Amino acid sequence: MIDELLGANARYASSFAAADAPSKPRLKLAVVTCMDARIDPAALLGLAPGDAHVIRNAGGRADESAIRSLVVSYKLLGTREFVVIHHESCGMLSFTNDELRSALKADLGADASDVDFMPFTDLDQSVRDDVRTLRESPLIPGDIVITGFVYDVRSGRLREVR
Repeated sequence: MIDELLGANARYASSFAAADAPSKPRLKLAVVTCMDARIDPAALLGLAPGDAHVIRNAGGRADESAIRSLVVSYKLLGTREFVVIHHESCGMLSFTNDELRSALKADLGADASDVDFMPFTDLDQSVRDDVRTLRESPLIPGDIVITGFVYDVRSGRLREVR
């Protein structure tokens, strides 16, 4: 697999045209979304290199690491708007913390009892929860615009969640 990735990178680098893309996002936008392989944030939002910061994790959750990245994004790099995008058919809907902790214990003997994997049972509510988490964070100013969406992996469409 690594050889294939390096070959793809060589093709990419041979026509690379984003050397002058800014590190400060041109659109002053940061996106938090899921790591799901069906999601191409740049394509679905029409983003080019230098347009936005994209933070990805399992479920697109507003966890401590996402908040850390968003703070750096707004405080040091000028973003003024955050978008949270969760998606239909997310794997985070398919398990509970206890189920994953038990599987890790059985497979590896690992104790993950202190880990919140942040699964959810209601997709729209998970978006609302993460938007609220960001809005209520003492590390994020109240004038940052924060909007939540659900992405439909079958149609490619975004739906705003209020």
